[in-house]
Amino acid sequence: MLGVCYYPEHWPESRWSVDAHRMRELGLTHVRIGEFAWSRLEPSRDRFTFDWLDRAIDVLHKAGLKIVLGTPTATPPKWLIDAHPDILPYDEQGHVRGFGSRRHYSFSSGTWWRESARIVEIVARRYGDHPGVVGWQTDNEYGCHSTTVSWGPEDRRAFRQWLRRRYQTPERLNEAWGAVFWSMEVNSFDEVELPNQAVTEVNPAARLDFQRFCSDQVAAYDRMQVDILRAHAPGRFITHNFMGFITDFDHFQVGANLDFASWDSYPIGFVERFPFTDAERALWAETSHPDIAPFHHDLYRGVGHGRFWVMEQQPGPVNWAPWNPVPKPGMVRLWTWEALAHGADVVSYFRWRQAPFAQEQMHAGLNLPGLDEWSVGGREAGQTADELAALGPLPDTCRSPVALVYDYATAWTTAIQPQGKDFCYEELVLRWYEAVRRLGLDIDVVPPGASLAGYALVLVPSLIHVTPAALTAFATATAPVLYGPRTGSRDDTFRIPDTLPPGPLAGLTGNRVTQVASLRPGLAVPVEGTVSGTAIRWREHLTTTGTVLARFADGDPAFTATNGHHCLAAWPDEALLSAVMHHMAGVAGLPVVDLPAHVRLRRRGDLTFAFNYGTEDWLVPTQGTLLLGSNLLKPQEVSIWR
Repeated sequence: MLGVCYYPEHWPESRWSVDAHRMRELGLTHVRIGEFAWSRLEPSRDRFTFDWLDRAIDVLHKAGLKIVLGTPTATPPKWLIDAHPDILPYDEQGHVRGFGSRRHYSFSSGTWWRESARIVEIVARRYGDHPGVVGWQTDNEYGCHSTTVSWGPEDRRAFRQWLRRRYQTPERLNEAWGAVFWSMEVNSFDEVELPNQAVTEVNPAARLDFQRFCSDQVAAYDRMQVDILRAHAPGRFITHNFMGFITDFDHFQVGANLDFASWDSYPIGFVERFPFTDAERALWAETSHPDIAPFHHDLYRGVGHGRFWVMEQQPGPVNWAPWNPVPKPGMVRLWTWEALAHGADVVSYFRWRQAPFAQEQMHAGLNLPGLDEWSVGGREAGQTADELAALGPLPDTCRSPVALVYDYATAWTTAIQPQGKDFCYEELVLRWYEAVRRLGLDIDVVPPGASLAGYALVLVPSLIHVTPAALTAFATATAPVLYGPRTGSRDDTFRIPDTLPPGPLAGLTGNRVTQVASLRPGLAVPVEGTVSGTAIRWREHLTTTGTVLARFADGDPAFTATNGHHCLAAWPDEALLSAVMHHMAGVAGLPVVDLPAHVRLRRRGDLTFAFNYGTEDWLVPTQGTLLLGSNLLKPQEVSIWR
């Protein structure tokens, strides 16, 4: 249930067996290695030095650890870059992003594909049937450091090929892009340029296609690695470690390649990356916001076909955020239990020992930079391992009552044409997720078009393009559905639907949106009716044949319902969002628990978990046998009951 990321190449070989023994003493069962080791595996072309990795794997296996081996493609070595500089990516200004860190490759480089396939096959052939290697991780953190998108010659070449396959003729491309606007028509695919470095705004349909292309490149590259691993490592699982708040490729698309998804959980670091207010950042600086990690657990459980790991769990302060506070005592343990509560099979800490050198020397590990001294996170990992052993196997994760439809293409389209500076899809989604979790409800995150059978409530914070599959899923849903702003506002070529938004959903909702307004800070519109609050950031003007449950101050519909299909025509403030979610839970017949801002609940099988992120105690509403913790949930503590 618990693991760690380990880099034997960073430490004297005399330490390996000692480290492995201490891992087992701590209660760890899994160890990930090798994902950054290419220069040590192949110091120069075709000169391989696998002997050290052979010995490291044997030492870890002999100690009883199960090994996850990473393909080393996140760090192409210097000799390879010198021989093939066409591997390197370009930034949006057309400058080469060079050697000197990691992820310095373009997914579109033909040379890179060949070299990646070569090293993955060599490594897979050598270790594919090793009894200690139970699984594989492809590459490392696709999209990290803004590396999904590259803007170089190799990318332009591959994008043109992608467009040929998609549109067949320049005429169809021109029609799809509306290229007659501003005389942007082309006579051949070879005339298409990348959508950057233009005088002003680039054609949004071209930008959307470029984002689709980049996403397809990531998925195809991953599929190439997966196919090689399946051929040479039969019976071993394959995963990839995704990240938090990365939306520039479709993770569901990559997840289709894998046995299950993994992700790298750094809850405190992500507080600085999310558009929280300064007050919220200060409030959650040492614990993280209570929904950042849980949202991603639920997302990657969906990406991973119902299964996920945390491949890297924050064990203390990190090194890469603008500010990097020390987590409050108890938080590493809390985050671990929370991941398990959301269904994680394994929680693996990053890393075993803090590195005293190079870029990540300020990043904590389970051990201090000295050899054999636990960090605070290390001690909390050991405590969690002991508690897991005492509790016994955890039950399977069940379907949640609430489904939240999450769409990467909506993140792309709203970023391409936000219309309002502060319209951020990721923030809208997290706020909806937060409001439902404040009611004590569990959530599954699903892609558009997934079956909605068995759910009691379906939430669609925004879905710009409603595909035929998504329309069918909504039309056949037996649960009430709530749609948010901008849903159905574009077709697959980024055009406003002929029938106006919500496009294909007009028949289900009875609505027709005629105007939209983005609301600058300080400009807001009151909403009153069955629910009340304020519309901020975004407001839609619509007509409806449905029931109006609430109206804007000018009398226009703000919240409507037609045969179970509900529409919220605004970005809601906290009060309005809370009222709407209470209403929807009532319509769905779901019992709720009004939780304070710092407390969350989660169920796994017949177990209920409670987590306290705050500074005040909370009385646990137990109706069963308490297995861990107490009825009075202290700050940074966990309680579990059956």
